[in-house]
Amino acid sequence: MVIARDIAVIERRKRLVHSADNPGDTVIRPDAADGHCNYRFDPRQGDDRFRKLLGDKEWDGLPAAIQKRFGKRFGPGQSVAYQGVVTRMWFSRAGRILAHLVRLVGGPLPYDTKSTGQPAVVCVTEDTESHGQFWIRQYGRRRGFPQVVHSSKRFDGPTGLEEYVGYGIGMALKLEVGSDTLYFKNDHYFLKLLGMRLRLPRFLSPGELTIGHHELGRGYFAFSLLLEHPWLGRLIDQEAIFVDPVETVHVAI
Repeated sequence: MVIARDIAVIERRKRLVHSADNPGDTVIRPDAADGHCNYRFDPRQGDDRFRKLLGDKEWDGLPAAIQKRFGKRFGPGQSVAYQGVVTRMWFSRAGRILAHLVRLVGGPLPYDTKSTGQPAVVCVTEDTESHGQFWIRQYGRRRGFPQVVHSSKRFDGPTGLEEYVGYGIGMALKLEVGSDTLYFKNDHYFLKLLGMRLRLPRFLSPGELTIGHHELGRGYFAFSLLLEHPWLGRLIDQEAIFVDPVETVHVAI
């Protein structure tokens, strides 16, 4: 269900991309991607893994652009990169402490509020060993090296989709469809140790994590990350806007 707050957020994102006064005045211009981040796509090689997780009815309710992004299958050595900009980065005091603590296990959460307005890049590569996907997210910072977040999505586990962040730490994900949005929501967190998969009790979890992929039109989409704790409330709220890369169609003969 879309509530009033959701509608306001959606409209704010669209205003960032499509200025009401000048439709050509955008945060990220498509021509900035010309000649960069190209990838070769074989239209005969589709990927139905996300569709199977959602089911045909839910999948068909997604915008065509989201279906296209999550319906590509990459071969060995192939990847796609999306360029963008961080538009929001908010932490509560507890959220800031948590973000810095988990840097000890690879830094899977954003931690620098000064990333707002800085470049962002997301790169997706097929993981041929696990038949999943490697995701690399890079967030620019006002000073110092950019933050780089590594994770691996694997089509496995009780929900059919898991995300690993390293050091044996992962979470089971469930997919949901919202208004022009595909949501990835954590079902539970787990730890793989000595060949065992240990499910963490909820009182030890960092909170409920919701990742959103929001379609904005004209080749743009927003990425959102929201972490909420049942006792501490909202901990982290991040958003970035990206543009689709140049696509090179490759047909094997």
